[in-house]
Amino acid sequence: MLIEAGFDVAFECPAATPMILQLSIHPSRDADLLTPDRIVSDPFLPMRSYLDLFGNRVTRVEVPAGLVTFSGRFIIQDRGEPDETSPDVRTTPIADLPDETLLFLLPSRYCDSDKLADFAWSQFGKLSGALCVQAICDFVHAKIRFSYPDASPTRCAGDSMHEGIGVCRDFAHLAIALCRCMNIPARCCTGYLGDIGVPIDINPMDFSAWFEVFLAGRWYTKDARHNHPRIGRIVMGRGRDAADVAMSTAFGVANLVRFEVVTQEQVEHGQSRTGQCRTPPKDRFGPCPAMVAICANSDHSRDGLANCPSKLRRHSCSARASHCPSQLEPWMSLSPRFR
Repeated sequence: MLIEAGFDVAFECPAATPMILQLSIHPSRDADLLTPDRIVSDPFLPMRSYLDLFGNRVTRVEVPAGLVTFSGRFIIQDRGEPDETSPDVRTTPIADLPDETLLFLLPSRYCDSDKLADFAWSQFGKLSGALCVQAICDFVHAKIRFSYPDASPTRCAGDSMHEGIGVCRDFAHLAIALCRCMNIPARCCTGYLGDIGVPIDINPMDFSAWFEVFLAGRWYTKDARHNHPRIGRIVMGRGRDAADVAMSTAFGVANLVRFEVVTQEQVEHGQSRTGQCRTPPKDRFGPCPAMVAICANSDHSRDGLANCPSKLRRHSCSARASHCPSQLEPWMSLSPRFR
């Protein structure tokens, strides 16, 4: 199967603003590319990339004052099969886990597993391994009601448990936290997920969030939001939670003025069959109610931008792009809608 994917993202900056972007596919999929995965800017800006601590490809750029658009398009070969189902195995004893997986057993910014441990063991304590993971996915899928308007850039797994509402990153965070409570390594993923093999979503296309668990010596894809195997995932980033896989981080003010994503199966002669590019309405971007500044003083981060004296302010946004937007919000980046 051939999949065409890409994006067009535009920012308006009142002053020169350093940014880091996680808009490239994960290096593990490089061999599947049929055309280059490149980020281009209008106007042209010098950019360079590096691999972060989790192996994600990150791009550094300094954006001048004014409007800048980042774009990318590529065609990638995909096996065209649903996510692989993990075998019916028990949880790997912690003593037998590879060293590099231990980090994904610990609490993190959005996966506050330390607050959910008592509940997790009372709910899933009699289960192990693959059965436990599926029970967690079933629970999260039923517990959270998907709602774009209720996206929050500061919502963590514990909040999702109490509020019962969120977008796909909230499904992933809660499932990850519960898996970690049960001593099953789990990590957050972001990437492309088009409407391939499923009914077309009427909402604008966006990047997606899901998670992976470590069982039987390897990582397996899980998705508590959809709760069934999907076709055509293209991973972009992996990390502890959304804070590690932000689409963009602006070290200054960057107003998001355009956000479009395309993920579609390419049949022949450039024609697409599913996963159409769904252009967002022109008025989808309005003032972002959750914008904060992140500086060295944690009190300033909690108080918000207005009370933060730091001259270097990092803005981030984790709400869906369909209603989050003018200024990047808190989890260190623009992490769009996440369908």
